[in-house]
Amino acid sequence: MSEQEMPVGETAARLGLTVRTLHHWDEIGLARPAARSSAGYRLYTDEDLERLRRIVVYRELGLDLDAIRAVIDEPGGDVAAQLRVQRAHVAQRIAQLQIVDDDLERMIAAQERGILLSEDEQHETFGPGWDTSWPAEARDAYGGSPQWQQYAERSASRSVDDWAEVTRAVSAVDEELADAVASGVEPGDAVADALVERHRTVFSQYFPLTRQMQVHLGRMYAADPRFAAHYDAIRPGLATWLRDAIEASARAHGIDPDTARWE
Repeated sequence: MSEQEMPVGETAARLGLTVRTLHHWDEIGLARPAARSSAGYRLYTDEDLERLRRIVVYRELGLDLDAIRAVIDEPGGDVAAQLRVQRAHVAQRIAQLQIVDDDLERMIAAQERGILLSEDEQHETFGPGWDTSWPAEARDAYGGSPQWQQYAERSASRSVDDWAEVTRAVSAVDEELADAVASGVEPGDAVADALVERHRTVFSQYFPLTRQMQVHLGRMYAADPRFAAHYDAIRPGLATWLRDAIEASARAHGIDPDTARWE
């Protein structure tokens, strides 16, 4: 064996390839070793190595094996045209990756901040009573929960207009609940049950809300001074009425409010 002839393993190691790759290229006629040892093993000459180096260069540029064969084996072929096609593919892929990167940036921000609106946009969208510190408080309290993750995933794709639509839907159900209280609707009535279901549907825009989870929200509305003040400002007694209506609806669906789980 001369110094200019190398076996498959050494050739693969020198070029950063695998033996399997060299065997494949040999089988398809892309890069066949020109020599054999006395024992019949493949040996690569200096000319073979040069061809392999060229193949590696074009493969790293992203050309497929058929395109590489055309570039190397067709003298006078338009190599620049082949490379322009590949460059166009790369540009398309870069654009796609930029979109993915932008989406990842928004998803990270949503997981960390909850709402991806500026303070001015939050006040304009949620009203003057909105406290911009609330999303951070919610993140501190619930950041490790599946519901926060679901909330953030939805928030990442929401625009100002999307949040405005959510806000309008919440305000509308609040007014319907207030009208029910004003009309003397009792918790457990069919009208009250329908409103409880509408409340659950609307609030599921934040994250999927089960009836058992809704029981916990109802109790929080009545017990937390800030939530109670919000609902009672809409209609005195609304916070307690909503809690009672949610619990009555839960019982009608076979759920004991005292053992309801957040799940």
